[in-house]
Amino acid sequence: MCSIVILRRPGSEWPVILGANRDEMLNRPWTPPGRLWSDRPQVTAGLDLLAGGTWMGINDDGVVAAILNRMNSLGPLPGARSRGELVLEALDHAEAWSAASALGEIDAAAYRSFNMVVIDDRAGFWLRNLGAEEGARQIEIMPLPSGLSMITAHDRNDMASPRISAYLPRFEAAEAPRPAGPPKGGYWRAWERLLADSEPPPGEGPGAAMTIGEANGFGTVSSSLLALPAAGRQLKPVWRFAPGPPDRAAYRRVRLSA
Repeated sequence: MCSIVILRRPGSEWPVILGANRDEMLNRPWTPPGRLWSDRPQVTAGLDLLAGGTWMGINDDGVVAAILNRMNSLGPLPGARSRGELVLEALDHAEAWSAASALGEIDAAAYRSFNMVVIDDRAGFWLRNLGAEEGARQIEIMPLPSGLSMITAHDRNDMASPRISAYLPRFEAAEAPRPAGPPKGGYWRAWERLLADSEPPPGEGPGAAMTIGEANGFGTVSSSLLALPAAGRQLKPVWRFAPGPPDRAAYRRVRLSA
């Protein structure tokens, strides 16, 4: 169960702050974010070496897309297409609204269920597909409101998710990241600590923690902190990536320029 936390602050210098942990089978091979597609030179994203898609990326227009499985939909399904290709399709667009609109036209039944985020400095969307398992035919598109949103394998801010119920209030109370200094490199410590928390909430199993240790070959394999500046500012997007569980792997800045 991956997690994405999005702070939208329209009108601010940094209108989008995003934190994400990727939970996956530990033996599924992948490559850290980079310029990895010759046919998409404008895209920086991680590469899923098994299916060829990605779980999260950004393009040079400042559109960010990320995808998560919904409950009970881990792994491929015979006859279903890879969900990771949808992130790349979203990043073919120069604006989040046009990407979301285009994805809303695809055949939902061609994919296993998923949640997806498509966002830029002006607008953000949460896409929900109940998937081939439930005979879905349409992908639902819902705007991301201002303030804090958290998405896991459940719906946005769904308190039925033990992880959302435990961590959404903690993110709301935490000091927001400051992507540009001081100190040099900005301030991210409060969100880093929350993303790295491996202690499950009282009464819950280890899968409810933000960072999951290895359990039956599954766990947290990477983490991201990303910020988008407002258009017209002399600032550039920032993506910090930890190539392992964030309680053990250090964040390093991803090179976003060509």
